[in-house]
Amino acid sequence: MNYRMIAFILGRVLLILAALLLLPLIAALVFAESVLPFAVTILLTAAVGGALLLVKPRTREIYAREGFACVGLSWLSMSLLGCVPFLISGDIPCFVDAFFETVSGFTTTGASILNDIESLSRSGLFWRSFTHWIGGMGVLVFLMAVLPMSGERSMHIMRAEVPGPTVGKLVPRARQTARILYLIYTVFTVVETVLLMLGGMSFYEALLHAFATAGTGGFSTRNASIAAFDSVYVETVIGVFLVLFGTNFNLFYLILIGRVREALSSEELHRYLEIIAVCVGLIVLGTHGMYGAAGALRNGFFVVMSTLSTAGFCTVDYTLWPSWLQTMIVLLMFVGGCAGSTGGGLKLSRVMLLVRTAWADVGRVISPRRVSRVQMDGRRVTAETTGAVYSYVALVMLILLGCTALISFDGFDFATNFTAALSCISNVGPGLGLIGPSGNFAIFSPFSKLVMAFTMLFGRLEVYAMLILFIPSTWRRR
Repeated sequence: MNYRMIAFILGRVLLILAALLLLPLIAALVFAESVLPFAVTILLTAAVGGALLLVKPRTREIYAREGFACVGLSWLSMSLLGCVPFLISGDIPCFVDAFFETVSGFTTTGASILNDIESLSRSGLFWRSFTHWIGGMGVLVFLMAVLPMSGERSMHIMRAEVPGPTVGKLVPRARQTARILYLIYTVFTVVETVLLMLGGMSFYEALLHAFATAGTGGFSTRNASIAAFDSVYVETVIGVFLVLFGTNFNLFYLILIGRVREALSSEELHRYLEIIAVCVGLIVLGTHGMYGAAGALRNGFFVVMSTLSTAGFCTVDYTLWPSWLQTMIVLLMFVGGCAGSTGGGLKLSRVMLLVRTAWADVGRVISPRRVSRVQMDGRRVTAETTGAVYSYVALVMLILLGCTALISFDGFDFATNFTAALSCISNVGPGLGLIGPSGNFAIFSPFSKLVMAFTMLFGRLEVYAMLILFIPSTWRRR
């Protein structure tokens, strides 16, 4: 294990975090609020980061083990330091609550313990939503985009932080790939901000909701979330951008360089759009008696996109819908967005591989001599990839069940406990029961909140980057 290099990278990450904290500090100045919470956090974060940079690595080689460790430690450190402004300002005076809210922000989960969001300082709300934007694409990917890393070994960091069953480079150098991803991410955020302003939002609210949409996180500036605006235009803009941010960003790059046909031939994209169309149709079928055809279509599209992209914005209380529609919503929480998107969940490509591999296995049982190949986009999927998918899903299910069991000691009903755990591992936000669109996570005990906070980190970093921190062999020297 290259401890010195891990410390060096962690130092850089914390210095970038200190720099990013300047934005909410500027917001505090603009709104004539105290800058002390952010000034203290910036100094503390910069001091820790600077101290770690003094540890000069003898070699800058990074292997898979170091890559996962760097990512896990970075996200844990960011969450611990990122909650300091909430504690100092008094916006969230309890450490466990502040840590939970910060982890929920960085992991783009959107689960909240706040009963009155609008009572927070405006700079506090800015930082809360900005954590979504930082976490959506990943701070280490940002680090790779702006600073030179250790050659091609830096792909181990990208693989540890970018979601999906496989991670590839758009261009020969990993640093260029990171820059392309962040350029697309930033442009989409700016365009959405402008469009929301055209719909009547202030620049402040438009920007914060664009942050939350980009990271598919779901934090809002209003207690009633998007329902507070009661605007078809706002819901449509956010819904469309949730479709975009839930799509594999590699496809946007292919479109930019003129390979439109190749991008549009993606099987995952086809299934993604089909799921959206079918689920919206089912909601219209099941709720047109409650809202009318137009209202059912409006609510159906937004709820499907908010759930499938794992954003968790709310416009309607779907816990009042028929139970079969609530079951469909839970299934969408499992699936999540496309690989290479900012969405959470298992990822659609993994679900497709699971189904195809299972079907091939059934075929081999029926006809042992039959040769069944699993393919995606016309390419054969290796046994190593399908095995990794099976292992990942098994670990997710174990964590999901473990989290459900641990938080069940608080005494709430199964629907509340299970969907709370599912919401955290899939980074969705609201669930069913007491944590539906009209509830929140404040009802849980401090112990349960810590369990769910770590579950969010496991979900956002796709298990391995966090799991490796708790394996003793990780820290042994070669």
